[in-house]
Formats: sequence, C-alpha cells, structure tokens
Amino acid sequence: MNELFVFGLLVFTSFFTLINPLGTMPIFLTMTKDIDLQNRNKTAKKASAVSFVTIVMFAFSGQLLFNFFGISVNSFRIVGGVIFFLMGMDMLQARLGKVKIKESEVKTYVNDISITPLAIPMIYGPGALTNAIVMMEDANTFNKKNVLVLALFMVIVLTYIILYSSSKIIKILGETGNNVMMRLMGLIVMVIAVEFFFAGLKPILLDILTS
Repeated sequence: MNELFVFGLLVFTSFFTLINPLGTMPIFLTMTKDIDLQNRNKTAKKASAVSFVTIVMFAFSGQLLFNFFGISVNSFRIVGGVIFFLMGMDMLQARLGKVKIKESEVKTYVNDISITPLAIPMIYGPGALTNAIVMMEDANTFNKKNVLVLALFMVIVLTYIILYSSSKIIKILGETGNNVMMRLMGLIVMVIAVEFFFAGLKPILLDILTS
C-alpha cells in the first residue's frame, strides 16, 4: 500500500509539473476572452477531456506507436516548438484579441482551440507524453496501472478547475489588462517554443553527425 501511495504521488507531482495548468491559464484566458462564459467553460472541459483520453491512450500504446511509425519524442518537441512559436507571435501582436468572433463561428472556434493548441500541445505536450510512456513502463503491476490512471485523472480535474476559474480573472483584468497579459505571455510562449525546438533538434543533429 505504501509503495502504491509513493508511486501515485510521483505520478501526480510529475504530471502536474509537466502539464502546468497555472502556466496554461493565461493563454487560455487570452484565447477565450471574446466568447461567452458557457462556451469558455465548454472549451476548458473539452480540452481537459481530450488531454486525459490522449494521455491514457499514449501511456498504454505510445511507445508501440512511436516505434511503428518511426517517430521520436524529439520530432514531437520540434513540431510543438513551431506551434508554440506561431501562437506566441499572434499573442505578442495581440492578434487573438483583435477580431471579434461571430456567433455562428463560436462552435467551430471552441472545437478548434480546445483540441489544438490547448489540449495538444499546451496541456499534453512532449514532456507529459514522455512521462506517460516512462511511468507506464514503471507500472509493472495491475494496481500500479490503476493508480497511474487515477492520479492522472486527478491532475486533469485540477487542470479543468483552474481553467474554469479563469473566467473570474477575465472580469478582474479588463480589456487593457488582458491585452498586456497576452503580449507578455506571447513573449514567454515564444521563448518556450525556442527551448522546445532546440531541445528536439539538438539530439537529432548529434545523431546525424555521429552516425
């Protein structure tokens, strides 16, 4: 029982740190500032649900799929870096807040951003992907596998609660505060993007040079 608790705690803390819902919240705020409360909450719920299902799927079959398609985690990091950089550029120039979303386009917009970039790669990025595969390899018993899924579920629920509560922050910040936060977060996201990109590129280049 003690071993299961320690393993569960390790899974919870590692995934919470890698997913970093507090870091995702400002980006969620800027991307949902022009939609109503109901659709904002729907976006948070869908992004969280998609993340949970995807992480569990990859935890059980990720290594197998990566080997089958010849995909490396480093390639995933590079793609994630490119997506982050483009998103950061839009945020830095406040493009996400310039255009008012039409009522007829809200449903499509919610579906789009809840999957990419919120669920993937913001919530479920390369770090969480790698962690899911590693943790599943460490879960060598049926009970440990159950603990892993339960701990992961708790992290995702906590992520949803944090994103859900961000609606109140939007009201406090106002238009000016939201634009300032969007530009600051855009800069941070672009820095993260560069780190992701080169963290994936470096091992690939070294592999090419040494082969």
